[in-house]
Amino acid sequence: MTGDDRTSQIPESATCVVVGAGVHGLSTAWHLAKQTRKLGRTPDIVVLDKTAVGAGASGIACGVVRNNYFQPAMRELMAHSVRVWEEHADELSYHPVGYLQISPERMAGDVAGIHEQQRAIGYESVFVDGAAATRRYLRALFPDWRAEGVTNVLHEKRGGYANNMASVRGLARMARAEGVRIVEGVRVRGMRRTGGAVTAVRTDAGEIRCEHVVVAAGPWIREVWRMLGQPDRVGIPLDRGAVFDSPMWTYWALQEGTLKVEPEFLADAGGAAPPVIHVDSDVPLYDERGELVTDSLWGVYFKPDANFGGVQGGTAPNRVDRPYDEVAVDPYGPASPEFVVGEAFARTWTAALAHCLGRFEGTAHLLSREPSGGLGCFTPDSFPVFDTVGENVSVIADSNHGYKMIGVGELVAKEILGAPQALLEPFRLSRFAEGRLHPVSSSPFPWS
Repeated sequence: MTGDDRTSQIPESATCVVVGAGVHGLSTAWHLAKQTRKLGRTPDIVVLDKTAVGAGASGIACGVVRNNYFQPAMRELMAHSVRVWEEHADELSYHPVGYLQISPERMAGDVAGIHEQQRAIGYESVFVDGAAATRRYLRALFPDWRAEGVTNVLHEKRGGYANNMASVRGLARMARAEGVRIVEGVRVRGMRRTGGAVTAVRTDAGEIRCEHVVVAAGPWIREVWRMLGQPDRVGIPLDRGAVFDSPMWTYWALQEGTLKVEPEFLADAGGAAPPVIHVDSDVPLYDERGELVTDSLWGVYFKPDANFGGVQGGTAPNRVDRPYDEVAVDPYGPASPEFVVGEAFARTWTAALAHCLGRFEGTAHLLSREPSGGLGCFTPDSFPVFDTVGENVSVIADSNHGYKMIGVGELVAKEILGAPQALLEPFRLSRFAEGRLHPVSSSPFPWS
């Protein structure tokens, strides 16, 4: 698209400008347009993306939808999001197959607590405790189940996974059907501010005057955060009056890949599509040569997915050990040779698959060698920030929890229209300065 073409697509003004055409940006625009129409007004919403719909983290997401969170606020927010997935399953290419969290004894208390609180909010799940009972339960689903050292399983009957790009394109269609304008290939360059409000968004194709801005930029939150004049660091109070000076953002390299087998390879005992499988373990993990991979706590997740062309999943991400302002976000995802997964991931993930299910023995050579991976931008406590910055900018910084949290857009839209949302309160930026951090579980994954 040439500069003249882009300029012709940029309106001079809009009631709301959304930055980012991923799950959060499109969901917010769609819900805001619907709710505006219910109020008897015509939506005037434009979504901008510097590349294209789904070109960022949403387009490479594994697509798992779960409510397996140790943090009560995350569980309640995810229950809301699962409802949105369920209500629009066809349009969003959602597969409600359920979710298995399989854990060692050291995590049993955490997982039992998750189950109790899921019951309290009416979210259906089954908790099985004890090594023998866990083995029986899992072998009824998968006769070749053989993982050692796991003593409990939480089976969420809701949840599952969605096909990433199909979901994002579905959201884009739904938003356009409500009158939302989506403009691709336009980069945001800055914000014009008057007092505490943003009055225009500056792009490389022109300026758009606006009344409200939604920032849903995924890993590019760093750049927009600075445009808004927000601090690079945040102080978090500790015991005895001490304050921890934390960077506002930290990057992690995501570790995901695909085993090139037929998706039906992972069918359950009845030949049906299985739940998404997540396993955490503290027993030593060995590869197919019998060599030790790790003797530390490890975790993996996997599912069949025709969209990826096999069995797809991942391991815990790797922290990018450098200041966040030195991390190159572009080129993004598989296009970045620096952050695609390597041999360490290949060895760990395929060894874990074979550790769990006999059918994966001897299949390590089937791992796809197509580039995969990407970057996630995390907050100081690894949980999202959903807040209003200044007078009129809604920030959705999901700390890499985002794809599954499709319902956040509905809540943000309601707040833009003047209705505060209790589900978003635990995720305000002020929690850092006030020391109101979310509880931390014993999971090996940073987002738990």
